[in-house]
Amino acid sequence: MGDEELQRLLAFYKALADESRLKMLGVLASRECSVEELAAILRLREPTVSHHLGKLRRDLNLVQMRTEGTTHLYRLNEAALRALQRNQPTPERMASLVDDLEGEAWERKVLCDFFEGERLKEIPASRKKRLVILRWLAARFEPDRAYPEAEVNAIIKRHHPDAATLRREMIGYGLMERAEGIYHRPANPPSPVAV
Repeated sequence: MGDEELQRLLAFYKALADESRLKMLGVLASRECSVEELAAILRLREPTVSHHLGKLRRDLNLVQMRTEGTTHLYRLNEAALRALQRNQPTPERMASLVDDLEGEAWERKVLCDFFEGERLKEIPASRKKRLVILRWLAARFEPDRAYPEAEVNAIIKRHHPDAATLRREMIGYGLMERAEGIYHRPANPPSPVAV
């Protein structure tokens, strides 16, 4: 589940976590109403109704408005409601939230274990841990900028003396590319195969 999708889901639950807004949507599902009518039906003040309607329109597009003379009439946007319902999380999508968090926490731990400041203490034997280190190293290079081998070695040696091994490993994982002695970091490296 991406950040944008997560934000939409949070906005949906926040907007519907209010009893007045839920009742308002219930009324608007059966008929159009003005702010004045909704205030009378729900026993709320008109500014409160306007506030809730604004939130439902702005955050989720769940309410549509049309003007009749000087009166604004509101109704439920059924298409938007259906779209939100289709995008409700499945157990797999919910689990992916935790997977992302667990992966990030694990990567932070690997970096903490293998680095002392910005100095790599040792190259991990585990391919999975090594990939975390290589991604960190690759991030030291600007995407799509050309680097001669001597400059690549100098940047890597700031972090570990075995520049040749780390340089070859980054190329092997597709985190760096080499052509005629010139290296560059691709803007969108391929997703590495799970190790």
